Amino acid sequence: MALKATVTNITVREKMFAATWSRLTCRALSSRGQRTLSLFSSSGPSNWSKVVSDAEKIVGYPTSFMSLRCLLSDELSNVAMHVRKLVGTQHPLLNTARGFIYDSKNNLQMRGLVVLLLSKAAGPGHAVSDLLAQDMVSGIYPSQRNLAEITELIHTAFLVHRGIVDLKGWTVSDGPLKDMEFGNKMAVLSGDFLLANACTGLAQLNNTEVVELISSAIGDVVQGIYHENYTNTEENSLTDGIDVVAWEEHTFLSHGSLLAKSCQAAMELAKHDKDSQRWAYKYGKHLSLGHKLNSDLQPFVKNSVGEPLSFSLNAAPVVFHRQIVGQERWRQQLQQAKTLRNQLDYSKLLAAVKSEKGVSSAVDLCCYHGNKALEAIQAFPSSEARSALENIASAITKF
Repeated sequence: MALKATVTNITVREKMFAATWSRLTCRALSSRGQRTLSLFSSSGPSNWSKVVSDAEKIVGYPTSFMSLRCLLSDELSNVAMHVRKLVGTQHPLLNTARGFIYDSKNNLQMRGLVVLLLSKAAGPGHAVSDLLAQDMVSGIYPSQRNLAEITELIHTAFLVHRGIVDLKGWTVSDGPLKDMEFGNKMAVLSGDFLLANACTGLAQLNNTEVVELISSAIGDVVQGIYHENYTNTEENSLTDGIDVVAWEEHTFLSHGSLLAKSCQAAMELAKHDKDSQRWAYKYGKHLSLGHKLNSDLQPFVKNSVGEPLSFSLNAAPVVFHRQIVGQERWRQQLQQAKTLRNQLDYSKLLAAVKSEKGVSSAVDLCCYHGNKALEAIQAFPSSEARSALENIASAITKF
């Protein structure tokens, strides 16, 4: 009853928070520098919503409950009041805020949901005492639920940090310079606040191995984002274009390490053996890589009429395409896709990429990682939770 009352109170505050953010972000424009917030947005909306809804019932409560304690804190409520100064500009922090409202129900909390499902699917380890097993709620230890929340807070912190604008590329159309500088300060401070809360919760788990795992994941994300920012420009795409192997390495660091190591940490908290930890790690790794491939493929497999077309020059289909046609041919295609204003015409570039086998190669790799995730989860006993994890792995191969 106490949990139900708590969730009810959180839901009321969530609606109030959503209304505030909606007013602040309704005028935000889709702009360059916009970051994709969703972790799993690949399959059709109705189908994916059902997969998530069924999975949340299995773990005991909606996973949107997990990070709201920090998102609805007095500190971040003050941030929300200050962010209204950015309305009318194109600062990415507005898009981040809007994502919390429109994407959080089915997408933003998926890392925590996977950790909880895997915890339930694995059950207690052989080394766990009967007394400790009595603390489980819906087949999940309190420490594992705390870990799921910590994972979400870390992910959210980096989303907010990614909203920092490189003022070297600032133009008057983006908004007043003082507002952009203010937005950067808000992104740094609010991201740091979430990360600090996550680290405090991590220390309270009192498990050295888990602390080392998640700390190394934080380092991986930092390193991955550095590589991502360095290579994700036209100039560096020409001179330092990465191949498929490097793409997978960088993608794992920035998008996969946190989930993979959180899955492994969940097994450690339940005293599972190294084999179980290894399979959990593999599931998180391949699921993340499969999702990123699916996300990168979206502009190439779907026609979004009326929406501005844009994609990263280091999206998986482009990386495959560049490797197939060679650097010189890729350089020519980039030049041919430029407009009179020396900007890229993404529709021309998309047509060039689709003319070769870059898209089909990326689809094949996505299916490979989805199948590897399905293979990894078979190491755990058959259950509702395992079936939900299988459904999630299957969903990332749907387009």
